Amino acid sequence: MKVLISPQSIEEAQVCLSAGVEIVDVKNPDEGSLGANFPWVIREIKDRVQGRALLSATVGDVPFKPGTVSQAALGAITAGADYVKVGLYGITDRQQTYAVMSAVKRAAAMVSREVTVVACAYADAARIGAIDALSAIQPVKDAGCDGIMIDTAIKDGKSLFSHLDLTTLKRFVLEARERKLLTALAGSITKEHLDALQAIGPDIIGVRGAVCESRDRVRGRMTKELIQDFLSAVARESRPQTVGALA
Repeated sequence: MKVLISPQSIEEAQVCLSAGVEIVDVKNPDEGSLGANFPWVIREIKDRVQGRALLSATVGDVPFKPGTVSQAALGAITAGADYVKVGLYGITDRQQTYAVMSAVKRAAAMVSREVTVVACAYADAARIGAIDALSAIQPVKDAGCDGIMIDTAIKDGKSLFSHLDLTTLKRFVLEARERKLLTALAGSITKEHLDALQAIGPDIIGVRGAVCESRDRVRGRMTKELIQDFLSAVARESRPQTVGALA
């Protein structure tokens, strides 16, 4: 599993880079779960990345406004994003999912066909009236997108696993992978969830609060030590068990 970590500032992005993060995901927690940051912040972080990591950028927890969302995605890509993530917050069904994500994919192709377009459904979709993750898979694929993820929309201390059980998450990853979509899971993930995540097997896991002081995703300070501790825990969890290892 690759690890995506979400800084909200240039300073935090520098901390991520110094800690060896593989995917730096620029967002703005003040504007929501997938709150969008400013294009000049994305550009400045891109200049600092200089090939040391992939750069992801969130477009926001979006409404059903395909034109608005595709323009926002175009801005993030023009600013330097390698991945662009769209939160299906105000999207209620398959038709709306297809309309928004096909518009984003078409906008991305205007700049670069190498950009990875990812739709994000929510584990707590029922709380906000949004499309559920399993229902979103096929229209995301039909729209020509590259990946799909699950996060939590409402950040109230409840994790991904508070809303979806292991069986559902395994099914999500399996069905997405069958359609050749990249898979990612996020949502108040901590080191305590790594064993379950390893069993589910997503391509990417995303964190922010877990590497911030006091696990506070908005006000907590992101530190190199917390990032490296989390990355080390992922590496240990991913290491194959050898016969007799527990002897």
